[in-house]
Amino acid sequence: MGRRGLYWQSGACLVLLLGAGWLARRHWPAVARGAVRLAGADQGWLLVAATAAAGTWVCSALAQQGAVTPRLPGGRLVAAQFAASAAGHVLPAGLGSGAVNLRFLMRCGLPAGRGAAALAVKAAVGAVVRLVLIAVLAPACPGLLRIPHVSAAALLAVAGLAGLAALAGVLLRVRVWPRCRGAAAAVAADIRALHARPVRAAALWGGSFAFAGLHALVLFAVTRAVELPLSPARVALLYLAASGAAALLPTPGGLGSLDAALAFALTASGTPAVAAASAVLGYRLLTVWLPLLPGLLVLGVLIRRRAL
Repeated sequence: MGRRGLYWQSGACLVLLLGAGWLARRHWPAVARGAVRLAGADQGWLLVAATAAAGTWVCSALAQQGAVTPRLPGGRLVAAQFAASAAGHVLPAGLGSGAVNLRFLMRCGLPAGRGAAALAVKAAVGAVVRLVLIAVLAPACPGLLRIPHVSAAALLAVAGLAGLAALAGVLLRVRVWPRCRGAAAAVAADIRALHARPVRAAALWGGSFAFAGLHALVLFAVTRAVELPLSPARVALLYLAASGAAALLPTPGGLGSLDAALAFALTASGTPAVAAASAVLGYRLLTVWLPLLPGLLVLGVLIRRRAL
C-alpha cells in the first residue's frame, strides 16, 4: 500500500474512532451501569468465556497452518497469533496482525509473495465461513436480522461513516487493484493446491469454523454471566452479523466499530441497553483489553528471539 493510501485509511480510521467516541459519550449512563452489572456477573460463565477466548488463538494458528503447505512450528505459530492479535488492535484494518503474520511466515522460509497469499487465503476462507454460518443460522432465528426503526440523526451519522469508509475503499481499489490481479491468480492457485491435501484443507476450514464459533461462545457466555436470556443460535447470529458489518470499517481490531455494531445488534433484538453494554464490555474485555499487554510482551519476545 502506498503512503497516500495509508493516509486515507488512517484518516478514515480516525473519523470512525471519533464517531464511536461520540456514540459512547452520548450513551455513557448505559455504559457505566453496564460496567457495574458486569462487575457482579457470574464468575463461572466468565471463566467459560475466558477459556473460549484463549482457544481462539489456537484455532487461528490451526487455520494459518492450513493455509500453507510447509509444516510450521506449532508453539511459535500459536505465540505469533497471540502477538498478531495484539498488534492488530494497535494499527488500523488488520495492518498490525497482517505484518506480524507475514513476518513470521517469512522467518519460516516462505517468500514474501507466498506468505501474503497464505494470509489472503486464510482471510478469504474466514469470510466464506461467516457467510455460511449466517446462512445456516438465519432460518433458525426468523426476524432477528431486521432493520429497526432509528432516528434520522442516527441514520445520517451511520451513512456518513459508511460513506467515508466506502470512499477510502474506492480510492484504494482504484490505485491498488491493477497491481492485485496477479496476486489474485496466485491466491486461487494456492487454494487449489491446498485443497489437494485433505489434511491442510481440514485444518484451514476447521480452524476457521472453530475460530468464529469460539468468538460466538465468548459472547454467549458473557450474556449468560450477566443474566441475558438469549439462545446460543441468536447470540451467534448477532455476533456474526455485527462482526461482519464492523469488518467493513477500518478501525484497529474493530475498536469502536465492533463495539457499536454489537451493542446495536443486541438492542435491536430487544435487549435492554444496560444489559447490552454489559455483554459488549465483557466480550471486549476478554478478547481485547486483558490480552493486549501480554500479547505485546509476547510480540517483543518473538522479535528479540528473531522469530519475527
